[in-house]
Amino acid sequence: MNANYNGIIGMHDIKLPHIKLLYWTMFFAMLAVAAVCLFPPVWLLLSSLKDVKEFFAIPPTIVPRSFEVDKIVSTWRDYRFLTIYGNTLAVTGGTLVSTILFNGVTGFVLSRLKPLGSGVLMTLVLWTMLLPNTVGMVGVFKNLVHFPILGLNLTNSFWPMWLMAGANAYFIIIFKGFFDGIPQALIEAARIDGCTSMGLFARIALPLSKPVLWAVSILTVNNAWSDFFWPYMVLKDQELWTVMVAIFNLKSSAPMDIMFVALTLSIVPPAVLFLFFQRYIIAGFNFSGIKG
Repeated sequence: MNANYNGIIGMHDIKLPHIKLLYWTMFFAMLAVAAVCLFPPVWLLLSSLKDVKEFFAIPPTIVPRSFEVDKIVSTWRDYRFLTIYGNTLAVTGGTLVSTILFNGVTGFVLSRLKPLGSGVLMTLVLWTMLLPNTVGMVGVFKNLVHFPILGLNLTNSFWPMWLMAGANAYFIIIFKGFFDGIPQALIEAARIDGCTSMGLFARIALPLSKPVLWAVSILTVNNAWSDFFWPYMVLKDQELWTVMVAIFNLKSSAPMDIMFVALTLSIVPPAVLFLFFQRYIIAGFNFSGIKG
């Protein structure tokens, strides 16, 4: 393979005039798209730092003439964002554990253990992806109010979000696709050494699954942090509100400029997480197996 080859366009290709023109046209087009996508959150952040008079000024300003950092501090304190962040972190952490544990085990069973009926189970998992999410919401909510096994009422607790995260067909398929690439010889060698089925998952599969674990973790954290529907339906106690539920309930009492500050506080953590770890998302989905 040519050592100078990198991606679709190689180093020799880029020297051709028409290829160079195409390359820079695509580059500036993607730069323009990135600027359009970044403008709303940047404008939100800058607007949250304006004073009230400048915030409602016509025509509006892009860059604030004065930066009122005190608004962020007062909003954090007055609207108890420390408690809200704590609730959201609890929901996110439990969701992450449930996602990796239950979806990972299911993917591993379907990929490597393959018990009787695993083909039927995999078909059912695929079929669930064909159903709109709204189809099962009524039944799920009914079961959350009166949990069918123990007759428990799971409202005003984080358990519903945690339990639902453990049954995600999309992540099951991702885990299964990754575990399919683990050499069978490695699994057989571990079995000869007396490793149990759960030991295979915990000691063999998970340590080799860092790329897919990074990808699934980042997507799970991002989705759990921004989830609104189920926390709004389940968490009726104000002391348990997550970030998105709290901001929704602020719209009737908080001024518009304070709402912008609250929205800024809600998007900063997932945005920072995504910016720092976005390369792991690509690595997780491109890493299809282990060679050897």
